[in-house]
Amino acid sequence: MSFKKILIANRGEIALRVIRTCKEMGIKTVAVYSEADRNALHVTFADEAVCIGPALGRESYLKISSIISAAGITGADAIHPGYGFLAENANFSEICTESGIKFIGPSAQMIRMMGDKAVAKDTMRRNNVPVVPGSDGIVDSLEEGKRIAQIVGYPVIIKAVAGGGGKGMRIVHEEKEFENAFTMARTEAEASFMNGDVYIEKFIENPRHVEIQVMCDQFGNVYHYGERDCSVQRRHQKLIEESPSPVMTEELRRKMGEAAIAGCKAINYEGAGTIEFLVDKHRNFYFMEMNTRIQVEHPVTEMVYDVDLIRQQILVAMGANVDTPPRAPEGHAIEFRINAEDPDNNFRPSPGRIESLHVPGGFGVRLDSHVYQSYVIPPYYDSLIAKLIIWGKNREFAINRAKRALDEFYIEGLKTTIPFHRKVLENEYFVSGDFDTSFIDTHFKQ
Repeated sequence: MSFKKILIANRGEIALRVIRTCKEMGIKTVAVYSEADRNALHVTFADEAVCIGPALGRESYLKISSIISAAGITGADAIHPGYGFLAENANFSEICTESGIKFIGPSAQMIRMMGDKAVAKDTMRRNNVPVVPGSDGIVDSLEEGKRIAQIVGYPVIIKAVAGGGGKGMRIVHEEKEFENAFTMARTEAEASFMNGDVYIEKFIENPRHVEIQVMCDQFGNVYHYGERDCSVQRRHQKLIEESPSPVMTEELRRKMGEAAIAGCKAINYEGAGTIEFLVDKHRNFYFMEMNTRIQVEHPVTEMVYDVDLIRQQILVAMGANVDTPPRAPEGHAIEFRINAEDPDNNFRPSPGRIESLHVPGGFGVRLDSHVYQSYVIPPYYDSLIAKLIIWGKNREFAINRAKRALDEFYIEGLKTTIPFHRKVLENEYFVSGDFDTSFIDTHFKQ
């Protein structure tokens, strides 16, 4: 099976990223766009484009009926969901299949299994993947929650079963805080995901956030492409990612890779995915969740493993085998998320017109972006406007190259995270690799 035309059910840099690979594979593309994105680059560079609704995401990029209709009228035989929006929506995957359109990603059943974090955790536990101690599933009552918290010991973390991006999540350090945190987590989860179910885990203090990139085909072949360290984050939102992880050893990489592969095989997973782990100061690792899609930070893996992960996704969806196991990682890559945010004002969103733009270049510098001079950043979507990915023969080279590239990067007319990234590269703890998920709170307090 081969695809003649792929519709990209997304916007921004990931839509443009998918379009580029499709063009290299000789596959026609269809862009969908909201009224706010009429002048966006993914609309310009796709072979066809269809407006699917007003600016708000729920009326356009989240409206399944409009996207399926766009695929129908353009004759698209496959849909790539990118990340965010409908990428991990099991109903969308199911409707695509029922409509005779190939969803480039896992089946609805796989998405549901891994999207329900309590089920995902139980699946991993049954397949000998280390998990964080906690509840066996959904915690239905306040009394049950308090009992579990006492058993595993404070601090604990309450998490939304259908959560993501830090929503529906509360850390509780002592029992007197539990009732309010439990109520708030469930309320926020219901508002954000229309599912108020939560579960409880032991809170691993000051961990590293390390994830394993996997690719699985329809024939049971599962390979991993090493790890990414995503510990530099604020409010559970990643800002800097790198590969390899500074905390990694060959033995730890082998164990984490084997655990990730075991988890994928347990559900006969198909497509690209990421198994996310917490790693404590003793290099013990614990399963956190699985993302059943391509990740924002996938380019760092591409740079060190010399692989086009989007191409692999498409080939797997066509029924091809995953390429033979990737080479050993070569060099070091770091990704900096350039967001339209004010880092000096608690990262407040900063939409608006780009008055002047100069982007960096040179050896080992990659920029994935959808913006251009005079482009207006709309206020309706995620604030990510570019990803600066730097490669060097080792971490020291990559950091020095990143400093040079960030010094060349100018975006005028709005606030961005570029100055914040420059400060991070001057921080002795980041440079030495001695950091964890509390890094920003510890060293960049507002």
